Amino acid sequence: MAATDRLGLEFISGMGLAPVPFVELAARLGIHRLGFAPEPIVAPAGSPAWSLRDDPALVRDLAAALAANGVSIDLGEGFLIMPDRAITAAETDIDLFARLGAKRLNAVVLEPDAHRAQAEFAAFAALAAARGLGVTVEFMPHMACGTLAQAVDLVRAAGAANAAVLVDAMHLYGSGATHTDLAALDPALIGHAQLCDARLPGFHADYYDDARCNRPAPGEGVLPLAEFVTALPPAVTIGLELPMLKRVEAGEALEPLLASAVAASRALLTGVPA
Repeated sequence: MAATDRLGLEFISGMGLAPVPFVELAARLGIHRLGFAPEPIVAPAGSPAWSLRDDPALVRDLAAALAANGVSIDLGEGFLIMPDRAITAAETDIDLFARLGAKRLNAVVLEPDAHRAQAEFAAFAALAAARGLGVTVEFMPHMACGTLAQAVDLVRAAGAANAAVLVDAMHLYGSGATHTDLAALDPALIGHAQLCDARLPGFHADYYDDARCNRPAPGEGVLPLAEFVTALPPAVTIGLELPMLKRVEAGEALEPLLASAVAASRALLTGVPA
């Protein structure tokens, strides 16, 4: 697999674009691996609402667009392990992604009880495995699963062959870990990676506002992304996680912004300056 074939585009980067236009945008950018969610995560004010959960025609149109454009879903998003809610409540969404041919599903842990979080993640892995899907857990600084080590522990506790860790570049460095910690792991523990830059190297007061709305493209911030990419297993998909809500709402066009970021990311993956 060529280095640039690893590059994907995460759903939050699409700034609320409806599913079919998002697929078509990815294809125009030469991207064939996508992250997806059942409904918008971050979108500019006034964007139209939509949901794959209650619109079978939209699901059919998305499936047709994926096939027509040679694009696939590498990562299904929107799964939360949280208090007072069993992960079995998400089975409908798991089925949705299975029908769309997703490769794996990602969970974020909001459950502070470590034992319950482990049990729920193991159940999530089992539900996904029954449908031929993998799962990842994403760690985020100062969340219930807030570090690389905690995510690894959760995966190991699940004891599931289809479970691994998702590593987001911003969250790796924001949690206080480094690419050295990442490189020291068994490569089988890493199931998916997300690429962006950051305006500050660690956790700060506006961290989560930046994470949702204001991530710089690779090379526009301060993170050591060449070292990050080198530390990843060579076959893992690297999704461009680049919500640029503030720039889009300020009037910049999304497609040129993403095209520039994709070019920078491809240069990073090949080690050749753009």
